Amino acid sequence: MKKAILTLLSLAFYLCSYSQTNGNYNYSIVARAFSIIQLPKLLNQTDQPYLNTYFNGAMIKFNDNQISYRLSANYLNKSTSFNNNCANCELADGKTTDYSVKIGFEKSFNYSGIQPYFAMDIGFRSTVFKGTINNTNPQRVTVSPSSIEGSKNGFVASPVLGIKLNPVPMLSIFAESNLEFFYSYERQETVALDASNYRTLNKYYKTEFLLNPVSVGIQIHLGTKD
Repeated sequence: MKKAILTLLSLAFYLCSYSQTNGNYNYSIVARAFSIIQLPKLLNQTDQPYLNTYFNGAMIKFNDNQISYRLSANYLNKSTSFNNNCANCELADGKTTDYSVKIGFEKSFNYSGIQPYFAMDIGFRSTVFKGTINNTNPQRVTVSPSSIEGSKNGFVASPVLGIKLNPVPMLSIFAESNLEFFYSYERQETVALDASNYRTLNKYYKTEFLLNPVSVGIQIHLGTKD
């Protein structure tokens, strides 16, 4: 029993000895190893499934005790296929490119080995879909496929809740979740792939909320303070 109590005290002392991990270093380099994200709605997409992504983001933090200033960037380029307008209306198939750049701050709630934190980021996001769109309604008169390009560019604001585990002084493992407010200018251009090459262009201003349930990664702390 005494040995068990001694072991627990030693573990507590070990965690406390690294209780100011972030505060002891000038900056941190962060890599997002895995994320579950929700992309902005493309065209008149019928649903917005969650996507699993790997190593699609990085961040640098400038540490000041319990507050860190964050500069982050995310990038995704993937093939995409989705129902447009309704489940049996049209099928869009192509490639989606999505990137964002954000700046913000992060506030840790304590200095322990396990640190919950809150953050707030703002910045710019761009999502572009390029591909073709085909009619899938058998009752509709045959319609030629069209090439289509849809883009959304605009402002993002994102509150974040997270937790960090500091197993060793220079390394932290984190998990966080965020809700993203996206106000964008959307542009949709369609060109019929037939003899007419009929072109349509639509423009909108849109607001949407995107939920990113989890993002997991590592932080390397550098630049020891005197």
